[in-house]
Amino acid sequence: MDDHRVKPENVRAEALKERVYATFTGLAIVLVQVTNVDHLVAGRVAIELVVGILAITAAGLAADVISFLSVHARFPDGHEVRVMLRIAASALASAGVPVVVLVLAAIGLVELETALRIVSIVYVVTLGVIAYLGVRRTHAPWWKQFVALVALMAVGLSVVLIQLAAHGH
Repeated sequence: MDDHRVKPENVRAEALKERVYATFTGLAIVLVQVTNVDHLVAGRVAIELVVGILAITAAGLAADVISFLSVHARFPDGHEVRVMLRIAASALASAGVPVVVLVLAAIGLVELETALRIVSIVYVVTLGVIAYLGVRRTHAPWWKQFVALVALMAVGLSVVLIQLAAHGH
């Protein structure tokens, strides 16, 4: 891979980016399901969430391989493939807590609507914490950090609204 891509901080950045994509995907899936909760079964909802996260993970991996082929005009070697897989796998972590909560609903310990709301909150908080930590690392003056955080939150809200609109809700 390019020298910039194998640096640990760049691998971490790519992995975090994949996790953010997967978190947005999971949030969109859950928000759409909240609107149809009366017609859903908790186990099915958990499966749909896992499949959605797996799909965005596979898409990220495919994008990495395709872009690598396009830029380098060769196939990635073993080390490069392992880095790509590690980056892609980081997206799977976004489903951890949400799947546990949905499994609790599937076995009857939590109502499905409550579980979906909890999962939505987990996803929103995850995105907020990631954005906050990123902004805090800039060491910019507090007011610039605040403006950046508000801007990131506005972009995040627009992403959610666009995803909801795409699903007809």
